[in-house]
Amino acid sequence: MRAEHDKQADAIYIYLTDKPYAYGNGLDDTRRIDYSSDGSPRGIELLCVSQGVDLKDLPFRSEIEKLLSKKKIKIYA
Repeated sequence: MRAEHDKQADAIYIYLTDKPYAYGNGLDDTRRIDYSSDGSPRGIELLCVSQGVDLKDLPFRSEIEKLLSKKKIKIYA
């Protein structure tokens, strides 16, 4: 798992795997999960991260929480 944090865009993309992108599903205005062709999650896009992020309903929540904490991004439930 790795992440690319674009502070200027106020966004972070978390790569869960290197499998190719097949389709995405927006959970709300600030969260999107991308999937590979086998239906497994391949990445997560989080927007407006300076305001904090909601991890509800995200796969690999505990691992994502650790990664975001290292980047000092606020997490709320």
